[in-house]
Amino acid sequence: MNQSKVCVMLSTYNGAKYIEEQLESLIAQRHIEMDIYIRDDGSSDGTLLKIRKFAESIPQEIGIHIFEGENVGVVGSFFELMRLTQPKYDFYALCDQDDVWQPYKLSRAVEQLQSRSSDIPLMYCSSTQMVDQELNHLNIWPKLPPKPLSMYNALVENCCVGCTMVLNLVAFEHLIANLPSDLTSILMHDRWIYLYVSTFGEVIFDEEPSILYRQHQENVMGGSNEGWSTKWKRRFVRFINVGSLKLSEQARLFDEKYGRYLTSTQSKDIKNFLDGLEDSFINRIKYVLNMPFYRQASLDNLVLKLIYVMRKV
Repeated sequence: MNQSKVCVMLSTYNGAKYIEEQLESLIAQRHIEMDIYIRDDGSSDGTLLKIRKFAESIPQEIGIHIFEGENVGVVGSFFELMRLTQPKYDFYALCDQDDVWQPYKLSRAVEQLQSRSSDIPLMYCSSTQMVDQELNHLNIWPKLPPKPLSMYNALVENCCVGCTMVLNLVAFEHLIANLPSDLTSILMHDRWIYLYVSTFGEVIFDEEPSILYRQHQENVMGGSNEGWSTKWKRRFVRFINVGSLKLSEQARLFDEKYGRYLTSTQSKDIKNFLDGLEDSFINRIKYVLNMPFYRQASLDNLVLKLIYVMRKV
């Protein structure tokens, strides 16, 4: 029986400190065939040198394709990686430069993706085992979302960590056929992918972590071990910061790109979400009381309603 062929897409930027450890964990993947596509986003340290030396030292059956690019930022770099790869693989995995993958990470994802229909866009994602710089275990994040992973969640929240994502061929082909050229309205590449797949296909969330997700000074995410008051203060500031959030801008771009493929209900709900922001204060309050869009946590959902009424989405 032939093993599934997986394309791993890794974007790097000044990641010399941890890149070798990540690459070692990639070639240790079991029960799959794999090629690795690496796009360096204009590093000024020794990242590329370490990657090239590593590529020379591994078995030839693992193909490593290296692309040296100009600095365009993480969203642009991953989208460019998707354009550089070929639609000849069974599955496509996103990868960050400073984590460590467990040997069964890809085979576990492939097994779960293969259990679903291959005719629709599919995406696997999972919890992560968060670790410190020395790989000492911290906590598991994110937890299994209690509410459905649908367009109505993805439009206003991302529950899927990009470095855990694995796409089937249908999802990959559909995404690269219509990738936005203007990235100013894209919050993050993984948020865009989650929004697409949850709208037109199925998202599989695995609560078993198979990635050691490294936390360090350059990478502090919402799952870190911080005090309750600090976490919620930072979360509210992030939600209300128009410059960094832009939920409505991404929603509008998504509607422009894919509106003709939406169901009538989906199209109407996105239109109401966008049009409601231009409505009166009283009507915005009425709208959020029955808003179909939701975040997973109750407090996050309340904050969403507040910032909508304040026109801060």
